[in-house]
Amino acid sequence: MSAGPSRRTVLRIAGAASLSLAAPHVARGQSAGRVVVVGGGFGGATCARYLRALAPEIGVTLVEEHDSFVTCPFSNTVIAGLNGMDFITHGFDGLAGAGVTVVRGRVASIDADGGQVVLADGSSVSFDRLVVSPGVDFKWGTIEGYDPETAEIMPHAWKAGPQTGILRRQLEDMEDGGVFLMSIPVNPFRCPPGPYERASLVAHYLKTHKPRSKIVLIDAKDSFSKQPLFMEGWEQLYPGMIEWLPFADTGYVLRVEPETKTVVSEFGRHSGDVVNLIPPQRAADLAVDGGLTDGDEWCRIDQRTFESAVMPGVHVLGDAAIAGAMPKSGFSASSQGKSCALALAAILQDEEPPEPSLINTCYSLVAPDYGISVADVFHLADDGTLKAVEGAGGVSPPNAGPEFRASEADYARGWYRSMMTDLYG
Repeated sequence: MSAGPSRRTVLRIAGAASLSLAAPHVARGQSAGRVVVVGGGFGGATCARYLRALAPEIGVTLVEEHDSFVTCPFSNTVIAGLNGMDFITHGFDGLAGAGVTVVRGRVASIDADGGQVVLADGSSVSFDRLVVSPGVDFKWGTIEGYDPETAEIMPHAWKAGPQTGILRRQLEDMEDGGVFLMSIPVNPFRCPPGPYERASLVAHYLKTHKPRSKIVLIDAKDSFSKQPLFMEGWEQLYPGMIEWLPFADTGYVLRVEPETKTVVSEFGRHSGDVVNLIPPQRAADLAVDGGLTDGDEWCRIDQRTFESAVMPGVHVLGDAAIAGAMPKSGFSASSQGKSCALALAAILQDEEPPEPSLINTCYSLVAPDYGISVADVFHLADDGTLKAVEGAGGVSPPNAGPEFRASEADYARGWYRSMMTDLYG
């Protein structure tokens, strides 16, 4: 018996219903203000598209540095050779077709008091409300010797794009019998289950093409997301191939020696033929340099409206924000984008923002035909933070049969296709 299709259908219907029921009314022809959204990823693209759908009289401009968005979700399938880069690369024509004005440019600064974002070319875009969904950047310098130049040798591939291709090519070039070494950072970081999905799909590639090879995971934690489910899959599919070393066995990673592809931790030295080093993370440079972190590493927000706690009129979505119990994931960011769109439509009409209800569903592929998942519903608790609704979530059952796991893998691919169609057309 599979709960996947009914769960997916319920979540889709619930999301659409909540938006239609809660949407503020905007009189046709009435000007309701200007919203600028910075960042065309899951949070920003969702907010821009849904705000246009909720309140067409609101002018929505998306400012994005790149011609296309390359998704971290499903980038592990590219590394493992299951998909090409085109599969995870999406343009913005669909958003433009939905009425969003798309401006290509890098934001140099935010003038919240003046209601402007200033671009690197000196031009500016005015707003009544600003939404920033900038993602993460890396804490270069926390690991001695690891910097952007070293990342060309020991790639992180935690921002999808060129780094994804580097890691894929290194894996292809590795000899059978080689060691794929991954260093996993301490929480919080983007997509907590992502490293373990990556290890799984790399193991699938190695089992198929280079079966004498081994994977070693150096973890800055003593436990990880969906751990029992991942380990069950590893034991079934890749016995003896994946070695997980918890924090208690390794300590923190202190430095790297790129010339020998060596990672030095508090308790030892670890070398690999391919080294995938995922560094510690913080909110993106735009958030830090723009004052949205207020000297911290992440952005504090009003978790009802996603308005910055330190910069009124500016809303922060996705990985950069502290959103209570919500994990840093693409689905979380998209759910936050919808909730923020509702809040903005209300605020710009001088109405009370609706009570937020948000969803996160996270699928992971252990193999192309073996999927696992976890889902949660979040509400605003009395203390003003987003917390999981007890009993409203779900997780893949342990010891499920191959048909169930194959169905979960199909649902994962279906989730990705429907999400990309929804956001980018």
